[in-house]
Amino acid sequence: MNKNKKSLTKPLTLFALTWPIFIELFLHMLMGSTDTFMLSHISDDAVAAVGVANQLIFFTILLFGFVATGTAVLVSQYLGAKLPIEAKNVSAISITLNLIFGIIISVAVVLFRGQFLNLFELTNQIYDYANQYLLIVGGTLFTQSLLLTISSILRANGYTKESMFISIIMNIIHVVGNAIFIYGLLGVPEMGVQGVAISTALSRAVALLLIFVLMYKLLPIHIQWKDYLNFDIKQIKKILNIGIPAAGEQAVYNTSQMAITAIIAILGAEMLTTRVYAFNIMSFILLFGLAMGQGTQILIGHKVGARDFDGAYQQLLKSLKSSIIITILIAIIVAIFREPLMSIFTDNEEIIKVGGFLLLLSLILEPGRTFNLVVINSLRATGDARFPVLMAFISMWGISVPVSYLLGIKLGYGLAGVWVAFILDEWLRGIIMYFRWKSRAWEKKILVSEEQEKLEGQRANLVGADA
Repeated sequence: MNKNKKSLTKPLTLFALTWPIFIELFLHMLMGSTDTFMLSHISDDAVAAVGVANQLIFFTILLFGFVATGTAVLVSQYLGAKLPIEAKNVSAISITLNLIFGIIISVAVVLFRGQFLNLFELTNQIYDYANQYLLIVGGTLFTQSLLLTISSILRANGYTKESMFISIIMNIIHVVGNAIFIYGLLGVPEMGVQGVAISTALSRAVALLLIFVLMYKLLPIHIQWKDYLNFDIKQIKKILNIGIPAAGEQAVYNTSQMAITAIIAILGAEMLTTRVYAFNIMSFILLFGLAMGQGTQILIGHKVGARDFDGAYQQLLKSLKSSIIITILIAIIVAIFREPLMSIFTDNEEIIKVGGFLLLLSLILEPGRTFNLVVINSLRATGDARFPVLMAFISMWGISVPVSYLLGIKLGYGLAGVWVAFILDEWLRGIIMYFRWKSRAWEKKILVSEEQEKLEGQRANLVGADA
């Protein structure tokens, strides 16, 4: 017990927090790519079916994320404020919330999977494959909701490395399971898409069991079973005050990207394919920005919880400087090898040429995206979550979508015009967010101030009584 308490109070550093998050995010991305690669040996229909089904799966995971995000911020602030009991209570509440939410979503996906699949013009074979996949993976989505929640709790406590190891184990089980069920190893019948679904559900279930045990082993104050049933409306409201705007921001981004995809479709199937390939390569640069943003969020959450506002302010500036420098270096490497990287996906010279130019433009785009990710996560860590989603709506739908159409279609610049719209959107929002941070308006948004003031008052009374 004492050992755990000591580990909780150890100094957290950006590097120690960030590199495991980066590996974990990379593994999550790799998991989807592994399914696609292994199913490609079965049939193109199998790949298409899982791709369509995963559009719904990814959307539900986004919904689960809003409780996990709110939990990570609130737990970080409570730990920074030296209020471990409150951190424990919030952790228990969030696990129960996402379990209930996960069960509801799982049941809904299973019951209405046919209606969802009917939104697409699928062949009978693809429909059957997708239906099999959604029945199994959709029915066990509640395990993913719990995984996200407990992982966010461990990260907020500084245990990013331990969370990463769970992801590694989950990926190993998933790959081995895919091999067994897809190719019929060890006497198991070849099950194709159904096998991938079983492997996915099984790997998540094992990971959930392991991370649950890890949570009880690492956290200094164990969650009691009664804590899971102790619904504190005040704490739930705080979780949702962070989580809902965060989910709203992601929803704004996804819907704007759907609109831009429709705009790119006007340019033809070849340009649509080029966009997919370029985004796949750029996503590896984005992973670094995501990891830096999440690592900085944990640090700043702890600092503002401790009312170290100057420390939080300076931390963002340090994180921003280092993250942009590293992003630029990675973008330069990608730009240098842009054509060989595009050639991994295709031998179409036009796609390679256009995609290579888009990767060159990413030298400007990616630092802007990292800028946004780090500053927005920092604002969210303080409790200032509504301003970013408002600006996301104004910028994405007011600039990114219409400018994409204007430059890409009307003025004839094609995908290059769309990329310029992305650049304008990311840098405008990034600069506005930066000045929001500089204004220090976020100091009034702290979530744990009332509890801390009450605790400090109690301590002062105790000191007075002792005197």
